[in-house]
Amino acid sequence: MSITPMWRVDRDRSMFTDKKAAEEHDRMLELADGITGMLEANFKIDEQLAEEIGLLMSRNKDILAKAFKGKPEILQEIKLDSEPSADNTVDIREAVV
Repeated sequence: MSITPMWRVDRDRSMFTDKKAAEEHDRMLELADGITGMLEANFKIDEQLAEEIGLLMSRNKDILAKAFKGKPEILQEIKLDSEPSADNTVDIREAVV
């Protein structure tokens, strides 16, 4: 019988066999929490939408950094992980009141 060490990220209970990947995932979730908090503090926004935006931005922080440095066209590379369903589609103008 072999033993495989596992690392669990407490924030979302995801499991990793690689410590570095677990730490990177935890940092991504921490950044997403910060973005979510910033959005909720500055806008009247649905909590779920704020979380989704926070995760989207934190997962794509490298692309966003390049865009902020003068390459806004690179933002077109950012895509959601999966196709939104009809009930999951949100018009940002309706969500931010």
